[in-house]
Amino acid sequence: MKKLPDLDSILKASKRIEKYIHRTPVLTSENIDQLTNSRLFFKCENFQKAGAFKSRGALNAVFSLTVEELNRGVCTHSSGNHAAALARAAGLRNTKAFIVMPNNSSKVKINAVKHYGGEITFCESNLQSRESSLLKIKEKTNALEIHPYNDYRIIAGQATAARELFEQAGFLDIIMAPVGGGGLMSGTALVTHYMSPEILIFGAEPKGADDAFRSLVEGKLIPSVNPKTIADGLLTSLGSLTFPIIQEYVDRIYTVTETGILKAMKLVWERMKMIIEPSSAVPLAAVLEYPEDFRNKRVGIIISGGNVDLDKIPWLT
Repeated sequence: MKKLPDLDSILKASKRIEKYIHRTPVLTSENIDQLTNSRLFFKCENFQKAGAFKSRGALNAVFSLTVEELNRGVCTHSSGNHAAALARAAGLRNTKAFIVMPNNSSKVKINAVKHYGGEITFCESNLQSRESSLLKIKEKTNALEIHPYNDYRIIAGQATAARELFEQAGFLDIIMAPVGGGGLMSGTALVTHYMSPEILIFGAEPKGADDAFRSLVEGKLIPSVNPKTIADGLLTSLGSLTFPIIQEYVDRIYTVTETGILKAMKLVWERMKMIIEPSSAVPLAAVLEYPEDFRNKRVGIIISGGNVDLDKIPWLT
């Protein structure tokens, strides 16, 4: 896909991947609604195949490939959720997945990639090392790169989560997603613009990894430099494809504290009896830290994933 995904391409993505994903539930919590004075609808992609929304984009990309392309195998660099999703998607189409992962990636995410048959190459925890390691793999294997977010096929796949949310939750005033590389956020923004343009579109990211916020303020793409946050899925910078979409269609990016992320994550674990990873808690943290902006509003929140290393629960370390 070489042009901006339109509604038709998103609907085709939904059809393409529906046999291989869960139509994840939308859950609510009276307790959290009372606490926030709002009505929150959580689209639970923590229950998705491979534990995160990333399955949607990876499946759409891999199932869009020709037989000739599949014979080459696929490759990517990823700290975890995209890696596992791509490995699973590749397995479903009987091709190889070569995955570059930082050597400090979460143990649970490394194990997931191995479980789905991905061949892992570890690298240093910086973008230069990721990209140079991936280049070597591409030269050695001739595998086709499937970027974690800077790919319109990925963006169209991620958009299917918000499309389902609209069908499940009914009218919304606001829709929110966490922002890392921007695949989920840009897909959410596009499908909302096409299907429900009256809905406000908000993103949320950690203060310690606020490149999307700064990019929107400055009006140009500002890469993330040495980001620091417990939300390990949101460490990457926006891409050349995702930034223009977010710039055009997202109404606001909220930034939240590390304390707020932990508070929101723990709140969901305790009140909803549901495991979510730190990145997933960032939008709820925004609701808790900026309550007046959400008072008496119907808010859809995409819970991006639930892949937590239970040997390193954040508030116990």
